[in-house]
Amino acid sequence: MGDAGGKGAFDAIVVGAGHNGLTAAAYLARAGLQTLVLERRPVLGGACVTEELWPGFQCSRAAYVAGLVRPAVVRELGLEGHGLRFLPRDPSSFTPLPEGGGLLLGRDEQANARSIGAFSRRDAEALPRYEAMLDRIARVIEPLLDAPAPDPARPRWADLLPLARAARGALRLRRELPEALGLLLGAARPVLETWFESEPLRGTLATDALIGAFASPSSPGTGYVLFHHVMGDTGGARGVWAYVKGGMGAFSDALAAAAEAAGATLRREAPVARILVAGGRARGVELVDGSVIGARAVLSCADPQTTYLDLVDAAELPEDFVRGIAALDMRSPVVKINAALDRLPVFRGHGEGPAAGPEHRGTIHVGALDLDALEASYVAAVGGELPARPMVEMTLPSVVDDGLAPPGKHVASLFVQHVPPGLSAERWDALRPEFARTVFAMVDEVAPGFSESVLDYEVLAPPDLERIFGLRGGNIFHGAMSLDRLAFMRPLPGHGRYASPIEGLSLCGAGAHPGGGVMGACGRNAARELLRKRR
Repeated sequence: MGDAGGKGAFDAIVVGAGHNGLTAAAYLARAGLQTLVLERRPVLGGACVTEELWPGFQCSRAAYVAGLVRPAVVRELGLEGHGLRFLPRDPSSFTPLPEGGGLLLGRDEQANARSIGAFSRRDAEALPRYEAMLDRIARVIEPLLDAPAPDPARPRWADLLPLARAARGALRLRRELPEALGLLLGAARPVLETWFESEPLRGTLATDALIGAFASPSSPGTGYVLFHHVMGDTGGARGVWAYVKGGMGAFSDALAAAAEAAGATLRREAPVARILVAGGRARGVELVDGSVIGARAVLSCADPQTTYLDLVDAAELPEDFVRGIAALDMRSPVVKINAALDRLPVFRGHGEGPAAGPEHRGTIHVGALDLDALEASYVAAVGGELPARPMVEMTLPSVVDDGLAPPGKHVASLFVQHVPPGLSAERWDALRPEFARTVFAMVDEVAPGFSESVLDYEVLAPPDLERIFGLRGGNIFHGAMSLDRLAFMRPLPGHGRYASPIEGLSLCGAGAHPGGGVMGACGRNAARELLRKRR
């Protein structure tokens, strides 16, 4: 198809080759639409990429684990045929303690009971019931992820079936319905304190409620964020998260291959300067180099603020819509640290030599390990300070995927929060080394000598996540997933079905329903909605 310009040269242009943009392009091209994807970076995938940061060390530079990928996306696009391979992690998490030992959780219920029983026999008995409760709620909610969110202010016939299914599922919950609503609408802390009595179990489970959110366990809405992160079934079991063979970029590579096989054109290093609008309708895009490419529809994988405040002339949009988009919460409390290691960490009470053990396979929780410490981490960030003990999730994917590092070496991914949103790039230039030392020192507490094993590292603060990956404010969800910004209210009430006030322009990224995480649902739903309108 080439780089043809002019009116109607393409049926659809996708702005941004994040995993949702690639997903949308694959579905559009499979339906016979001439589809063009434009990516400003030399690598496809947005925040879902694998990059060689140091010779021989392949890092999942931003997104680092998969667990929410919608099965329909994998199946319908034939991603396994394009090289996608998930590597389920078991055990799934390890929370080491400074005095040795720790909490090890995985798919083996008896092993979980033994590990939790060291802290509380009551909690060991409660965890299977808690997970079964989450599973029952997830079976009601999950089908709503795979379609545009029904809008009660603008109902349509197509909404009746998913709403009827959800209503039947809610009735099946019966006496659990109040508890389900408390989880979905409330804070994570009271839910976890009701179910469990011991740390570090409560702190370990609470991290799912906080990932990417500028919130504490006591913040309303964190119950839904906790639930959002257990809805995946990668590997065939609820809540099982996985690595991707070859790093997270291999998922994007499979999507790109599926899109190209269907006939889509993918262009790298082709940054879009603006979306062209005439007569209230999207007509194509203009690139930074001045070239113009026409299209009958434009889908933006960028976040809502970048799309509507930067790429579209404000005069083309209603004033109240512009104000609403400008008011979206794009704050980010996260820092991503990637590191090259010359050896595996050895945790107190877990072996002596270089061989990998079960404690290395999943997410390793370090730093703020209980609910009070997680609250304190948030409070420090609210006050504009770096917390003395932030929340850290460390993974060592090279333990199960030895192609990511040279023999005997490893890559580490450390996802850290809370940091104060709004610190400038210049301020972070001074803070990065100090902050890395703080994080590495907390790993040293449970794995002595870790700091000395670090050969090299990079610290990606919110300004870096924005500069490199285009994440406004560094927000990994394209905007807060608060209760007023979910489902038909995402990104704004009245605009939850991907379309914008401009005819032919729609969102297909995480700023739309069902939100953040490596799912592919936003791209799939947006493409299917565009195709429905064309029909």
